[in-house]
Amino acid sequence: MYDVVLLTLGSERDAPGGCGSGGACCGGAAEADTAPTRQTDTGPNSEVDTGQAVGDTERCATERPRVPVLACADALNTRGARVEMVTARSDAEIDAVLARLDGPPRPDGLTWPDPDGKTRLVVATASDGQLRAVLRRLVRRYAPAPSRRPADLPGDRTLPDLPPVAVLPLDPARGGTQRDLAAQLGLPRDPAAVAAAVLDGTPRRLDLLRNDAGSVTLDGALLGAADDAGRPLQWRARVEVDDTILSDGDEPLLACAVGNAGGYATLDDVTLLTAPDPADGLVEVAVAVPVVVRSALGRKRVRLEVRRARGRAVSVLPREGKVPYLDDGVEGELTRKRSWWVEPGAWAVWSSS
Repeated sequence: MYDVVLLTLGSERDAPGGCGSGGACCGGAAEADTAPTRQTDTGPNSEVDTGQAVGDTERCATERPRVPVLACADALNTRGARVEMVTARSDAEIDAVLARLDGPPRPDGLTWPDPDGKTRLVVATASDGQLRAVLRRLVRRYAPAPSRRPADLPGDRTLPDLPPVAVLPLDPARGGTQRDLAAQLGLPRDPAAVAAAVLDGTPRRLDLLRNDAGSVTLDGALLGAADDAGRPLQWRARVEVDDTILSDGDEPLLACAVGNAGGYATLDDVTLLTAPDPADGLVEVAVAVPVVVRSALGRKRVRLEVRRARGRAVSVLPREGKVPYLDDGVEGELTRKRSWWVEPGAWAVWSSS
């Protein structure tokens, strides 16, 4: 039988702003525009810390496990699993849990996940940003430095297959109109069903977006802002998808969506992304451009033109000022070029058979 770790980060109920949100705790601190951190050449398990704050311990603390966590633990215990509930209050505490997923030592000294491990991980999430915080730490743990790239790593990947995680949503409402990633993927929300997926389900492999700020994106990102009345503000940026230029940076934009899944497929009543698929090896990108047209009577009006492209990588280079964005629900501001690229099938969730 399996050892199961039920990992909880500080919840949005208990922490102002919530872990996983901009400037919040437990791996979700605001991300600096730094190079991605990978295993370095200084030792088999060494990492370089970016110096990002992980937040105040008391803000991150969840004093008592939430009801869904207790229910999931009971369901797992009933099936004979050995269950441990852990509340992580820092990146270091997340890393201590993830270390249990390590495989045996490799001749090349790299830390690698165990494909036959008997420990399974359940992440209790109050937001997609919390799930992303755990995936960020998995990437930092297992992605090798380019100079130490092993021969057994697939040519279209920079990291090995990450261990599957089970997702235990803590907010049933996120399965409604504001659909979180678990709802988009059709994952179970009932704690007993989550427990069954952990013990009886199969890994469902999904694409991962990495970016050159050292983080990851599971669902997508939406760039742009609105004024106090809700009207979108214009901004400029060069947006490229592989060899396709969606905007050269000279014309105004109202929004840019970078989609791995469908969380940012629409903006108000405008369809930005038509077919985002988290398992097709591609990222879908759209920009919304206001275009002035004249009617037959010569009257001017503004229509919204949506340009789309699909590819393996996307870059956004702001031309002026700061561009606000949401990335997996986490707020930030883009001040310089940001690039995302697809890691096909890099992460996985436990899904019902």
